[in-house]
Amino acid sequence: MSSPCNHFSANCIRRHGGYGAKRRILTAVRILPFILTLPILAGAQSASAQEAQTAQVAIEQITVTGSRIVRDGFEAPTPISVLSEAELLRGAGANIADIINELPSLAGSVVPQGSRGVSNGGAGMNNLNLRSLDEKRTLVLLDGQRFVGAQPTQVVDINQLPQGLVSRVDIVTGGASAVYGSDALAGVVNFVLDRDFTGLKGEVSGGITTYGDNENMKVTLTGGVPFANGRGHVLLNGEVSHIAGLRSAPRAWANQGWQTMSNPKYTPTNGEPNLLVLPRVSQTQQTRGGIITAGPLAGIAFGPGGKPYPFAYGPVRFDPWMQGGEWRANDVAGETYSLDNQESRQTTFFRVSYDLTENVEAYIQSIWGHTHTTNLCCSHFNQGNITVQGDNAFIPAEISARITALGLTTIRMGSYNFDLPELISTNNDRHVFSNMVGVEGDVDFFDTAWDWNVYYTRGKSRTSRRFTDRISKNYRRAIDAVFDPQTGNIVCRSTLLGEAGSENCIPFNLFGEGVNSEAAVNYSAGTAYNYANFTQSVFAATVTGEPFSSWAGPVSVALGMEHRKEGGGGIQDRISKGNGYLVGNIRPTEGSYTVTEGFLETLVPLIDGTALGESLDVNAAIRFTDYSTSGYVTTWKVGATYTPVSDITIRASRSRDIRAPNREELFAAGRFAGATIFDPFTSRVITYQREIGGNRDLTPEKANTTGVGVVLQPSWMPGFSGSVDYYSIDVADAIGTLRGQGVIDRCFAGQKVFCDSIVQEPGGGRSGISEGVTPAGIELFIAQQPVNFVSEKARGIDIETSYQFPLDDLVPNWGGEVALRVLATHFIKMSRDDGVNTPIDRAGEATRDGPPNWKYMASATYTDDPWSVTLTGRGISAGVLKNTHIECTSGCPTSTSLAKTINKNSVAGAFWIDASFNYEFLGGDDGDTTMEMFFNVQNLLDKDPPVVTSENSSGTVSFSTYPANPRFYDTLGRMFRLGVRFSH
Repeated sequence: MSSPCNHFSANCIRRHGGYGAKRRILTAVRILPFILTLPILAGAQSASAQEAQTAQVAIEQITVTGSRIVRDGFEAPTPISVLSEAELLRGAGANIADIINELPSLAGSVVPQGSRGVSNGGAGMNNLNLRSLDEKRTLVLLDGQRFVGAQPTQVVDINQLPQGLVSRVDIVTGGASAVYGSDALAGVVNFVLDRDFTGLKGEVSGGITTYGDNENMKVTLTGGVPFANGRGHVLLNGEVSHIAGLRSAPRAWANQGWQTMSNPKYTPTNGEPNLLVLPRVSQTQQTRGGIITAGPLAGIAFGPGGKPYPFAYGPVRFDPWMQGGEWRANDVAGETYSLDNQESRQTTFFRVSYDLTENVEAYIQSIWGHTHTTNLCCSHFNQGNITVQGDNAFIPAEISARITALGLTTIRMGSYNFDLPELISTNNDRHVFSNMVGVEGDVDFFDTAWDWNVYYTRGKSRTSRRFTDRISKNYRRAIDAVFDPQTGNIVCRSTLLGEAGSENCIPFNLFGEGVNSEAAVNYSAGTAYNYANFTQSVFAATVTGEPFSSWAGPVSVALGMEHRKEGGGGIQDRISKGNGYLVGNIRPTEGSYTVTEGFLETLVPLIDGTALGESLDVNAAIRFTDYSTSGYVTTWKVGATYTPVSDITIRASRSRDIRAPNREELFAAGRFAGATIFDPFTSRVITYQREIGGNRDLTPEKANTTGVGVVLQPSWMPGFSGSVDYYSIDVADAIGTLRGQGVIDRCFAGQKVFCDSIVQEPGGGRSGISEGVTPAGIELFIAQQPVNFVSEKARGIDIETSYQFPLDDLVPNWGGEVALRVLATHFIKMSRDDGVNTPIDRAGEATRDGPPNWKYMASATYTDDPWSVTLTGRGISAGVLKNTHIECTSGCPTSTSLAKTINKNSVAGAFWIDASFNYEFLGGDDGDTTMEMFFNVQNLLDKDPPVVTSENSSGTVSFSTYPANPRFYDTLGRMFRLGVRFSH
């Protein structure tokens, strides 16, 4: 049978005539911008879903992801970009997410180089983030259908998709909740598979950096075979990839000690900046082998073998930071944090389809994927918060004598605890299983041709997380070591006191490096684990057709329903259940919810070739949704495209979009994490622990999204297309969780409700905060919970141009074609209002997920069979660390909590050049086998990332992180990739 017009099929042709037949629409999906035109645009990603060849090429319309109604991207009222298979192949990435994240409208995506967290269990994940509005607000689809998430947050890990079978990627840069449901608040990324492939194709490739490290390889093989005289089709795909990773940061830029520290000379009235961004900065409150941090013995550190020595502080010092002195020996950021995760990935895809009748096709589809990642997170840190009793048996004799002479009963210490095993490292295994059964076809009903599709899919992600960590209770017992008065042996004080659980305690020596036995290390540290599963079941049905016509052409209709269930659970180790580790303690999220939805979408042509214009189409959609947790909600969308003349199309859309609370936000049992925070009660940076739990009273986030744009396709310039689109997104009732800094700041300001969520160690002395048991070395414990209390506003402009032409248009008899493309996104505003502080605009910030003011890319491809070469430029505009900071070096105003003065707030822009070379040749006796060799260089000029430091009062452990933002900047350096593809 002929393949039904599935709403994401790349070869889906508008079979029923109607509106738009007179239009001349370029058929290319790649928008290859006129690189010399509008250089200020350098890189927006909006509108088109076509590949411009010439204006005379026959029209083939496809369905793009912005709608369930068949149409091309330029006709859609919402901007849509498409990465064609040719562009994906030219990118030659080790992971398809690397190519997608180069698009300007994606900013702040979670990438493996930046996802090393232990406490959230997300190390090694690839999560896409449209508009920098958070990856949870970007809906990721596979062939237009939902895919099971890899976390309780329900975000999809791109690592788990069958990347070797992807034929194109559609990116909808606007709200699409009415069309596709919750989570599409910022837009949709749809991975379209080549489900009809017949033959055999594959790829073998590998890469390495210019520094000879982070080797990677990828092998993929796809086979498609018809059977039963063409009524059936079997499709198989398998892929294996491996990235060696970098378990440290062996780059010069990462080892220069850049940090943000407080200025010791600052006073509110002396004109000095409050904060300093400086190189050669390291800690004063902890060393590899330990350091005394307070009292008359402060500054005595302990080296290899426990030998005491006077620590050399730098001339610029404000605890816990200093510049100079022994900064090099005490800087651990470059060795305690992985520059890239080690990753091994395998996926398989199986699909069999069979024509039951001429108009009905049944299919079964199965996906399996596995990703294993390992990385280093940080040291077993104690930032000057260890109290050591004066009779500790491990205190070196000469120091013990001084303690006695001074009459001290305790000393205060800090340590990186380098004797503990291999720092804090993680091993994550993620498996995904997705099975689908469905029936689709077409039918004539009341003289109307209808396409329909019914399917059921069940997906399951299974995650195993293991990480080395410190057992807080054991460590507390082990470091309190004394001499046994009966035997003279060194034992744990708790053992002598008969403390329950101390029978096997093995003393741990805090004083020096290489001073502890394997048994002592194994007692104080352990391997935490967490096993979790996430399930998703979906039953859906859709129908599309053109039941009647207006005066301007057929009216298209799409309608359907969907029932979905999200659930999951898991187990954890005994110690994690009791919050017994320093940073991990990942608790499984138990709970499920269901959602039932119905939708209707229509496309109504109002003008078709009249005196009022070439065309006017109105697109509208409405979705009725009922959540078992938060109740009923309605989403809608209205859009229009108007072509007054054939060269110009004006489009506009308005929508109400939602994001329902995910399982993590609803049901989290309590995720524990340790970090540092600025304590306004003591004016010190301290270590605290937080518990992030769920809130079952959450309601969906709501957004009003507006888009207005213009598309240019001048008839006098065949092969050229361009678009400019403005977007505005206002999010109300946004779900947010106050960071620990926000909680304690509000408590310090006298808001008792925030003090109630804080517990301090006994004798902490902070007024208004209750005392209780906290983990060893932890001064504060803060409970955090998500609530609907935030509003957000996003404003921006997307720009996209393309120009493709044969070279002999410029020079007679010259062969080949040139394709130019420019995309840019200007992030005008990205503000967040928590109802307490002045709304903060983060557009232009280079920290965390920003976004930058401008993100852009431009490419130029020359093709002359059998070879082609592409040069691509990618860039990010200059920015700042924080928009609220005031940069000054003298004459500075008084610094406030919301407007801090700083000596260097600016962050340099970045521009990278990539190059690819492809050569195609034929092999085999039949001449049907095509082979292609490709060579790709990313970051051709080996551009280092600009310095981006974290403010050390923001809840980070920046002493264990390098000064860069891998979400925006290339941190690996020049990367070479070489490979061969074949097809038969």
